[in-house]
Amino acid sequence: MSAKLPMMGHEMTVKAHFPYRRNVRTIWISDVHLGFPGCNADHVLEFLRAMRCETLYLVGDIVDFWALKKKRYWPQAHNNVVRSILGKAKHGTRVVFVPGNHDEVMRQYDGMTLGNVEIVNELVHETADGRRFLILHGDQFDAAVISSPLLGLIGSTLYDNLLKVNRLVNWVRARFGKDHWSLAAFLKQRVKNAVKFISNFEEAVIREARSNKVDGLICGHIHRPEITVNKDVIYLNCGDWVESCTALIEHHDGSIDLIRAHDVHEIIKSLPPRLKEQAA
Repeated sequence: MSAKLPMMGHEMTVKAHFPYRRNVRTIWISDVHLGFPGCNADHVLEFLRAMRCETLYLVGDIVDFWALKKKRYWPQAHNNVVRSILGKAKHGTRVVFVPGNHDEVMRQYDGMTLGNVEIVNELVHETADGRRFLILHGDQFDAAVISSPLLGLIGSTLYDNLLKVNRLVNWVRARFGKDHWSLAAFLKQRVKNAVKFISNFEEAVIREARSNKVDGLICGHIHRPEITVNKDVIYLNCGDWVESCTALIEHHDGSIDLIRAHDVHEIIKSLPPRLKEQAA
């Protein structure tokens, strides 16, 4: 079973078939933005409950402290996501949290383990086939945030308003039986300055990977899921759970795929009855 995820003028194959032996070896998710009204917490929770892995990487902006400072918003669904993550950490899954800019307060705890969750500002992951990938959130490459925090906050406010419109659009689409659609992602693909920013961001990531002498770099931050090979470097972006609802997974042979949350429905349907119960 496979699906096509359209990406900036080309299509990427998104595989959705997993061996059940702990489904996959590794999962990367980023930009969940718990505490922000635009977070698709129900999709996150369903994904986490369905999938099993040896290592779960939380690649930043898991909790949106920026949004929480503006308005206290924490429904039960957001609490359930935290409980699911902590439950995995308690029952044998290695959980590694790499803080982002929206939860940067956690960066001061680099090297600590809280509730069986390791907190590391950046680290290198080695795949089953021996490739090495640097993992960090990605805001380190966001020139607008680094050079002008005020500009970053203005951009965040505009983005928040765009997502409010998007929620209304998806409410209407749901009434007509249509799937979730991201207005923000649609605009990113067509607005010249956004396309240029994404291109510059990816180039900066690739330079960082080369300077660290690794095979590739895994990040989040810009809410644009991607797997790109640039000569000798692999750029991987987890995407997010506000717009795209995507994750990266490593199979037991070391191969890495980008998947959509909606693929999990088909995965569970395809499991034998006994495994369906275990995955619930």
